[in-house]
Amino acid sequence: SDAICNFVICNDSSLRSQPIIFNPDFFVEKLRHEKPEVFTELVVSNITRLIDLPGAELAQLMGEEDPKLPGANSTASGFFRSLMSLKRKEKGVVFGSPLTEEGIAQVSQLIEYLHKNLRAEGLFRVPGNSIRQQILKDALNSGTDIDLDSGEFHSNDVATLLKMFLGELPEPLLTHKHFHAHLKIADLTLFDEKGNKTSTPDKERQIEALQLLFLILPAPNRSLLKLLLDLLYQTAKKQDKNKMSAHNLALMFAPHILWPRNVTANDLQENITKLNNGVTFMIKHSQKLFKAPAYIRECARLHYLGSRAHTSKDDLDLLTSGSKELQPLKSQKRSRLDTCHQEETQQRTEEALKELFRHVHNMPDSAKKKKLIRQFNKHPTAPTPGSDVPTSPAPQRTRSRSFSGLIKRKVLGTPVILERKSRDATPEPERVSKENVHLLQKCGSPAHMSQAKLKSLEGQKEESCRRMRARLLSKDSSSL
Repeated sequence: SDAICNFVICNDSSLRSQPIIFNPDFFVEKLRHEKPEVFTELVVSNITRLIDLPGAELAQLMGEEDPKLPGANSTASGFFRSLMSLKRKEKGVVFGSPLTEEGIAQVSQLIEYLHKNLRAEGLFRVPGNSIRQQILKDALNSGTDIDLDSGEFHSNDVATLLKMFLGELPEPLLTHKHFHAHLKIADLTLFDEKGNKTSTPDKERQIEALQLLFLILPAPNRSLLKLLLDLLYQTAKKQDKNKMSAHNLALMFAPHILWPRNVTANDLQENITKLNNGVTFMIKHSQKLFKAPAYIRECARLHYLGSRAHTSKDDLDLLTSGSKELQPLKSQKRSRLDTCHQEETQQRTEEALKELFRHVHNMPDSAKKKKLIRQFNKHPTAPTPGSDVPTSPAPQRTRSRSFSGLIKRKVLGTPVILERKSRDATPEPERVSKENVHLLQKCGSPAHMSQAKLKSLEGQKEESCRRMRARLLSKDSSSL
C-alpha cells in the first residue's frame, strides 16, 4: 500500500504516463478476506446451481465433514499410505510440508526458469539426473540462493523436481474436499432439443463451475495453481517443439494435483479418464479460470455499497442478463439524482431572486425602481418581500380590515386568512373599500351576475390590486 500511495502522490513526470492498474475482482477479494463465511455461502450456492451435490458431498465441499475418498478403507490403500508417510518423514521447509507462501516463493524459481526453457523435447516426461535433483532439492529446502541460469542444472531436472514437489504435498493442490466436485464438473454436457443429455461437453458451464470452485480454494493453493496452469498452457502452445500437448501434460500432472493422496489407479478405476480430461480442460482454458464470474463481482460490489445483495446467478445473470437486472436499480438512483438536482437548482434560483428583490427594495425611490417592481409583480414565481427582506423595527400597527389593508399585508408577506370561503357569501360592509363598493354598484349583486360579468369584475379587481400595490410600495418605501 505504501508503494501505491507513493506512486499516486509522486510528482515525477516520468511516472505520470504509467497505466493505473484496476482490479475488477477487488470487492471479491475484499469480501473473501473480511467475511469468509458470507463469501463461501455465496459461491457454494452458485456451484450447487450448476452441479448436483448430495448432502454428504456438499458437506465435504463446505469442510463440515471429512472427505470420503475412493479406496480409503482398502488394505492396499492402507499399506500404500504407510509407505508414503515413511517417505515424507523427513520434512523440509518446502518439500513434504503444507503449502505456504514461503514454499511458493521457493518453487516459483523453478516455474520462472521453465518459462525460459519450454522448447526442450519431452519436458515433464523425460526424467532428469537424480543427483542434480537432490542437490537442487536440498538447496530449496534450506533456503539457499540458487542460480538456475548458471548451466549447472538441466530443464528436465527442474521439471522433474517441480512434479516431485507437487507429489509430496500432504494433499493434492486441488484439495481432497473438492474431489467429488471435479468429478461432477467433468460430467457437465449439453442437452438436445428434447432435453436429453448428449456426449458433447458444456464448456461454458464447466468454465463457470471451475471459476467458482477455484474461488474457494485456500489462498496459497490458488496462487500456486495459477502459476502452474499458466506454465502448462505456455508449454502446450509450443508442442511442435517439445512434443507435449495439453493432454500429455494432464497425464503427467493429474496424479499430483487432483488424485487423492494414497490411492492407486485401481481405486479410481473408471474415474481416471474423467480426471485426466478435467486437467486437460483446465490447461486449455487456464486463462479464463481465475476470473470471478460477473455476477459474483456484482454481488460483492453491492454488498459493500449497501444495496440489496443477490445470492444467485438466477437473480443477477451473467453479463447481459445481469445488466438488465440492474436497470431498475440504476433508473431509481438516476431519478433520485435528477430530483435532487432539480430541487437544488430551484432553491438556488429562489435565493437569487430574493437577493435581487432585496437590492431593488433598498434602491431610492425612482421610476426605475417602480418599473423593476412591476416586473417582479408580473413574474409568476417572483418573491414577495417577507421575512427575508431586512426591515427596520417599527411600532405595532393596528390591523386594517379594509381592502387596501389586505393588499398591504399581501405585499408585506403577512399571511392572509380568509375566514369565509363560500362563493355566494357577500363581504361584510365594514371590510369593503370605496373602490370595491363602486365596482359592486356598477356590476350589480354577485348573485345575479352573469359569467361574463364575473370574469370582467375579477379582471378589474386584479388590475386595481396591481395599481394599489405599486402605489403603496412607492409611498411606504421608507417604512418598509
